[in-house]
Amino acid sequence: MKTAVVQFPGSNCDTDALEAAKLLLDKDAEFVWHTETELPEGTELVFIPGGFSYGDHLRSGAIAARSPIMNAVKAHAEAGGCVLGVCNGFQVLTESGLLPGALSRNRDLHFHCAPVHLVVENADTDFSRAYEKGQVIEIPIAHGEGNFYADAETIGRLETEGRVVFRYKDNPNGSLNDIAGIVNEGGNVLGMMPHPERAVELLLGSEDGRGVFESLKRRK
Repeated sequence: MKTAVVQFPGSNCDTDALEAAKLLLDKDAEFVWHTETELPEGTELVFIPGGFSYGDHLRSGAIAARSPIMNAVKAHAEAGGCVLGVCNGFQVLTESGLLPGALSRNRDLHFHCAPVHLVVENADTDFSRAYEKGQVIEIPIAHGEGNFYADAETIGRLETEGRVVFRYKDNPNGSLNDIAGIVNEGGNVLGMMPHPERAVELLLGSEDGRGVFESLKRRK
């Protein structure tokens, strides 16, 4: 799956994302700088990595969501292409309108950096088919603003439409309904706070993140 990893000023998980993509999806995966206006020809997956784009000024992801490359990312998503946003990438997706809701300060106002356990709520998406529904996986988090919030109507729609893909087993940040990862209505855009790209080799402590990438290779 031809993969483009978007880089913003302040991205600090971009190399992790690129290496995971090269290992599991596309040995020729490449970076795309935020000022570009087009994605590389043939791009199938856009990976928006974690970090502190633009130093988290205004709000996390707010400035990055208005970068030139995001017009191409939106067009890619609207055409049915896959988009994966992790941590700050999830924040960028909500700020750009590609996903609903918002990510706010963690409930205890602390930055959390630790492995967490997730429950796979929906194992029938482009990003989760390699897992089993109800499977518990271990993937690390590293965020200070991972508290997912949306109005009651939106939360209800996410739940009834099966768009909550991952849920925290032990909620570290106060996210409503323990939400850790959601997809858009089309199921081709996933935002999640935990870092699957940091859990693809046992040397890193877990291989449980591989399922996200293995699922993309099975895309129908």
